[in-house]
Amino acid sequence: MNPIQNRYDFVFIFDVKDGNPNGDPDQANLPRVDPENQEGLVTDVCIKRKVRNYVQLNNRLKAPDNNEYGIFIRQGNILAKDIDATPGEKTEDRQKELCRKYYDIRAFGAVMSVGDKGAGTVRGPVQFTFARSEDRVFQAEHSITRCCVTTENEAKSQENREFASTMGRKSTVPYALYRMHGFVSAVDAQKTGFSENDMELLWEALLNAFEHDRSAARGEMSARKLILFKHSNHLGNARATDLFSRVKIERKNDVPRGFTDYNIIVEKNNLPADIQVIEK
Repeated sequence: MNPIQNRYDFVFIFDVKDGNPNGDPDQANLPRVDPENQEGLVTDVCIKRKVRNYVQLNNRLKAPDNNEYGIFIRQGNILAKDIDATPGEKTEDRQKELCRKYYDIRAFGAVMSVGDKGAGTVRGPVQFTFARSEDRVFQAEHSITRCCVTTENEAKSQENREFASTMGRKSTVPYALYRMHGFVSAVDAQKTGFSENDMELLWEALLNAFEHDRSAARGEMSARKLILFKHSNHLGNARATDLFSRVKIERKNDVPRGFTDYNIIVEKNNLPADIQVIEK
């Protein structure tokens, strides 16, 4: 497939209810927040992980023999081993083969200067910002119990209790609506071979990012809106910031507790020339 020819900028909106969308290991796994204003944060790395997981699952079930939709950054993978096993005497040749084989390298790029051979660094055409909540979030902590113990020593230490149990903690956000910005560069796509099929799979992965990522810790997470700004050429017809400002999120009440407590407005009047708005 030929690389894409058009630049895209996009806004991805999702929410969480009674869950932890992205725990912070430096803060006892509490939901991430901006320490200055307490707005919730979800890292770009977290969303990329969900895209990778969806692509890997999709390829495994729909096209297990397709060797062009592998995932390079995957659980337990030894990167240097993969790179050293890639044919090609020149760095450029190994980069080309790795881009052909792995979807996430074609999309996000990768640092591949490891192993005996190495393959340099590739900058991917798809880039995400941190997702940020529209309002301040409350980091709720809940005490939980388990009606059993892990070891015999724990059981003996609690032998005078009627039922042996252990205590734990669970952190959640009662409700929050998050907004992430993204960019797809047609210029960088020429380097990695990121195609129209790859891009359609990216939109599909974002819209289904949480459908196959359910867990007790994450509560109820949902993709709510994906707004694409398609430019008519590879360099673009407007600044991304000006396009993003056309997507407005209005709060209906002081304490939102669901998606219906917000209005999402996409201003399509007087669009810059050669800009197309696509809502998914």
